[in-house]
Amino acid sequence: MPKAAPETKAAIVIPARYTSSRYPGKPLVEIEGRPMILHVWERCCAATSPEQVFIATDDDRIAEAGRAGGAQVVMTPDDCLTGTDRVYQAAQQIEAETFINVQGDEPLIRPEDIRAVLARAEAEPERIFNAMCAIADEREYRSPTVPKLVTRLDGRLLYMSRGEIPARKDNVFDWSHKQVCIYAFPRAALAAFAARGGKTPHEQVEDIEILRFLEMGYEVQMIEVSTSSVAVDTPEDLVRVREIFRDRAAAK
Repeated sequence: MPKAAPETKAAIVIPARYTSSRYPGKPLVEIEGRPMILHVWERCCAATSPEQVFIATDDDRIAEAGRAGGAQVVMTPDDCLTGTDRVYQAAQQIEAETFINVQGDEPLIRPEDIRAVLARAEAEPERIFNAMCAIADEREYRSPTVPKLVTRLDGRLLYMSRGEIPARKDNVFDWSHKQVCIYAFPRAALAAFAARGGKTPHEQVEDIEILRFLEMGYEVQMIEVSTSSVAVDTPEDLVRVREIFRDRAAAK
């Protein structure tokens, strides 16, 4: 059985599937000559020890690409409903108590943001955490591919939606926050999530898996991180991410 590094009780798992409904083959699209999944893996490794980082997939092509890049790969069933369900399946093969889920479509994720969530999870291992950042671009606020959210004053999640929240009566964009796909789950919460056996009603409608925890009565603490991440949810997002990589390379 794979083990996380002995000095920690946490493991980072990157769930990745080939047959995405919105963008098939997404983990293997090339950015600067490397599969996107390896860019995410490298950033996770920069946040902590590589021994703590695992790619979880059901696809041999993704597994092969991960192993070729030096990653630890855990094979999971092909019927996982969400990335978090896949993390649960991976957790059955990894010796750890806390699992950090970093989505495989965030090639610009900052290692320091991952470390921020990891540190909170290790300090409070019984809690569920999710990262967020401020929305500065109205296009993201209007986009149905970007999960927006509202919280209590203490940062606990109230709701998350692909719709425009919070919304003014005059429909003018004022401010909002978006989800950054770094999560932290205790093993017991992961088990309860998977034991539900299907998506909850709001999770199903919004296609946002963290809502399953809310609907089941769990608290989710949001952690504010940087605004640098751009998730690749569509081919148009990939064009934008490739441009950012090129601009950063040119600036060196």
